[in-house]
Amino acid sequence: MSTFDFLVGIVYLASATLFVVGLHMMRAPSTARRGNLISAGGMVIAVLTTIVFATVNAGGNWIGWAALIVGVAVGAVYGVVQARTVQMTSIPQLVSIFNAVGGGAAAAVAFAEFVAHTDHTQLDLTVSIPIVLDVLIGSITFAGSLIAAGKLQGIISGKPLTFPGARVLNVLVALIALGAAVLALFGAPNLPLLLVVLVASLIFGVLMVLPIGGADAPVVVSLLNAFTGLAVAMAGFAINSQALIIAGALVGAAGTILTLQMAKAMNRSVGAIILGGFGTADVKTSAGSGSDDLTNVRQLTADDVAIQLAYAQHVLIAPGFGLAAAQAQHEVAELAKLLTDHGVDVKYAIHPVAGRMPGHMNVLLAEANVPYDQMLQLDEANAAFGNCDVALVVGANDVCNPDARKPGNAVSGMPILDVDHAKSVVVIKRSMSPGYAGISNPLFTDPKTGMFFADAKQGLADITTAVKEYVTA
Repeated sequence: MSTFDFLVGIVYLASATLFVVGLHMMRAPSTARRGNLISAGGMVIAVLTTIVFATVNAGGNWIGWAALIVGVAVGAVYGVVQARTVQMTSIPQLVSIFNAVGGGAAAAVAFAEFVAHTDHTQLDLTVSIPIVLDVLIGSITFAGSLIAAGKLQGIISGKPLTFPGARVLNVLVALIALGAAVLALFGAPNLPLLLVVLVASLIFGVLMVLPIGGADAPVVVSLLNAFTGLAVAMAGFAINSQALIIAGALVGAAGTILTLQMAKAMNRSVGAIILGGFGTADVKTSAGSGSDDLTNVRQLTADDVAIQLAYAQHVLIAPGFGLAAAQAQHEVAELAKLLTDHGVDVKYAIHPVAGRMPGHMNVLLAEANVPYDQMLQLDEANAAFGNCDVALVVGANDVCNPDARKPGNAVSGMPILDVDHAKSVVVIKRSMSPGYAGISNPLFTDPKTGMFFADAKQGLADITTAVKEYVTA
């Protein structure tokens, strides 16, 4: 090993250390922003080092230089523009696109490495195994992430999309991909075999995500993120890059742990999520379904809600996807600040799978400058509901459905926010339609629950206006 190669390895190790430190700091909301910057700094160092390494080794290969410059320019411009213009409610879609790009890029690296070795009589397994696994995992991630982004954006229906024989076809495609992958590991490099792995993996990625419903979106985004990490790690082994190996392993491990935690929060296995197709998009109920039956519902006005909030001592706000869809994070933060200034103790009850990706509610509230110490996670929130005067549910449904405590329904066993343990409950919702699980919520007809039918953004604004009249009187 030359001195230059040794120095490059040391710099890569330093950048990987920054990844580890940054990831560790992301565990707490108060240090997450700094951790993200530290990790980004590590990536900048790794990219610059790679460019320097390419400069030394590229020589007069102008095609390689052109590809490098174009790639860096396009990627940097796209990343900056997307990061600065994306709405916080569209973050899940952007994460899915980034997953697709990461998985696709890793697969492309492995494919190019395979093509570069086509003049060999046989590849060493230490080279062929990472290459084939990278193409396999990276292609699944690329195709699956694009479908997930389409579902989240509404381009593809958020409902589980299935057809007769879908699972049989899924298994058949998986067997073809695995069979071709095994054959590609032995003998001389066979480009057609790797193309079969590539195409079959792309098809499998599409078929894997199509049957997955809206309620499972947080778990799927996390799972695909883990796949991206594994693909990147395999790319690192394929081209002998320590930085890619460490970064990919970190993302893969973190994504796997998060996926398991999300699945646990929904009381479902990852296998059931991949095979099941649970949940729908915004449910359109048919006439006579009973979803709009207001017979046993106590309806409230903005003034009714304002009186309860203004004279409460402890208020817990439970945000859900309805808040995100209405982009009402600033309105809820304004209402909470108004109540806090009036002497009311206000906290937010955050369910792990509220929204469409892990941490969705935390990110939205942080954008509205909600203090981190006001955000209570599931166990903390449930311990506080018994002493809560008013629980304000904003756009949440399945995550606070008491039927989860009963067997025999779509949310049975799912850990929920114990909203019904509060002394009084106010639900802001556009209608009585069910959530992603497609079942009714008995919380809405509970005698101590009042329903304020409104768009979350407008409803919160009306309540805030009404509260001001009472706190300034």
